[in-house]
Amino acid sequence: MDGVFRGIWGGTRHFWEQWRIIRLPDVLAIAFLAGVIYGITSMAQEWTGAPRPAVEIDLSPWALPKYTFYSLSRGIMAYILSLAFTLVYGYWAAKSRVAERLLIPMLDILQSIPVLGFMPGLIIALAAIFPHSNIGVELAAVVMIFTGQAWNMTYSFYYSVKSIPRELAEAATVYRFDWRERLVWVELPSATMGLVWNSMMSMAGGWFFLMICESFVLGDKDYRLPGLGSYMSVAVAKGDTGAMLWAIAAMVAMIVVLDQLFWRPVVVWAQKFRVEEGGAKEEVSSWFLDLLNKSRAIALLDRLLRVMVFERPKHQHRPEKTPGPFSKILRTIPFIAFIVLSLTLVAGALKLIGTVSVLPIEDWVSIISAALLTLGRVMTAVALGTLWTLPVGIAIGVSPRLSRALQPVVQIAASFPAPMLFPAMVALMIFLNIPLGWGSIVLMVFGTHWYILFNIIAGAMAIPADMHEAARSYRLRGWQRFRQLYVPAVLPYLATGWVAAAGGAWNASIVAEYVTHDNQTLTAFGLGSQISMAAERADFPHLAAAVFVMASVVVLLNRTLWQRVYLIAEQRFSINR
Repeated sequence: MDGVFRGIWGGTRHFWEQWRIIRLPDVLAIAFLAGVIYGITSMAQEWTGAPRPAVEIDLSPWALPKYTFYSLSRGIMAYILSLAFTLVYGYWAAKSRVAERLLIPMLDILQSIPVLGFMPGLIIALAAIFPHSNIGVELAAVVMIFTGQAWNMTYSFYYSVKSIPRELAEAATVYRFDWRERLVWVELPSATMGLVWNSMMSMAGGWFFLMICESFVLGDKDYRLPGLGSYMSVAVAKGDTGAMLWAIAAMVAMIVVLDQLFWRPVVVWAQKFRVEEGGAKEEVSSWFLDLLNKSRAIALLDRLLRVMVFERPKHQHRPEKTPGPFSKILRTIPFIAFIVLSLTLVAGALKLIGTVSVLPIEDWVSIISAALLTLGRVMTAVALGTLWTLPVGIAIGVSPRLSRALQPVVQIAASFPAPMLFPAMVALMIFLNIPLGWGSIVLMVFGTHWYILFNIIAGAMAIPADMHEAARSYRLRGWQRFRQLYVPAVLPYLATGWVAAAGGAWNASIVAEYVTHDNQTLTAFGLGSQISMAAERADFPHLAAAVFVMASVVVLLNRTLWQRVYLIAEQRFSINR
């Protein structure tokens, strides 16, 4: 009898040990899937609910978990949309010289249009399309967050595809890869490092305008949505310090969880795509990725994906394929899309001319003067952001130890919507008697420096280990190594960061030059404040003219300055050439 009990105990203990070591990740994966399904159901009920004349925001801390989930869901949906846009738009622009001449200037324009430039018309249109549900307003919020995410990701992917290392491109040609194989096996891996870090920055860019996207009011119409941004907006309007602190705590908690469960594993996974020709490097790790690697369910899903999508045929040398009728039809799709896009732009330009033609010349002079003043603030903000991000980004990127310690901190700081901190910063500026004209530059820095920092980190992490070893062999230390190795190596990434940062600064100007504090409105003469005031008054001609001038200045700046900087950096300092 004693032996029977010992056998049962031994079997139970073995089963428990097997379940604890092997089954726990599967249980967590299933629980996560169940949570996603529940969340999708909850969001579906919110989206399909009847439209409300006004949304009452509950400032109780017990409402924050639901509001945080709603905001996170909108951010994730916007990111999925941004990633799809990036892969299609960036690949098309990089592969077609004809399309590139239209798509890249149009990307400059899209990046330069602030959220308030998209929002009024988009909300009105989508609310009219879905008059009996909240789908239109919810879609508008997702698209608004998308406009804060997509552009720097697209720039990063486009430049990465354009600068594929020659040896990889030649190998793809020798092995006669078709476009799909070249994309999966050459172009996506080469672009992964920059795309991952720009994706993190894109999520931060989406959170930057969260308060505007979820608490938008146009004239007498209330388009607010329940979420963390609207919670903070109402708390600021009522001066409820306790609710503001609860909102800040909820935002920090959401960012930490997102960093540990998603971004950190993705960064570790992306290390396999570093350009390496030898040399040792310190491995980075993620506890959550290690946990997922122990899941047999995840391993089975990974094997299925490899077989169905990514598995290469065993034979490598194949005769060239003769394109069939279906392939010829596919090749005409980009051309048709290009024609449709061109016609749409022409129609939009004609409509814009009709809208702004009613403005007198005095208004145009005022708008252009404001644009020049905001341009000076933008360039100053970019320069100030570069001063500290260059050394800090290189230090984080070249040191896995610092990356482990500081990446969560940087991710939290970058993802936290700076407008939530603007009331405290404006109060400090008032106390120090600093005019908003100068103080807005400080506020705009919060819309620029993270773009620069994340691109510098990505560039520093992409430096091959053999280059570090060569620097040690030649005894390059301190300032000499910083100037001769690190700065040239990250310069192509820094150029991409400058383009994105300048666009972020222009967008940030609409909340930096026009702020509300303690029931009083402070303005600094500039293009951002003119856009904010026009949107508040529902003055569509003035709003369209200000957005048009902003887009024109940004495109001109990108064509004459940033593109030249990028070409010099890519031709002289790229480690892939």
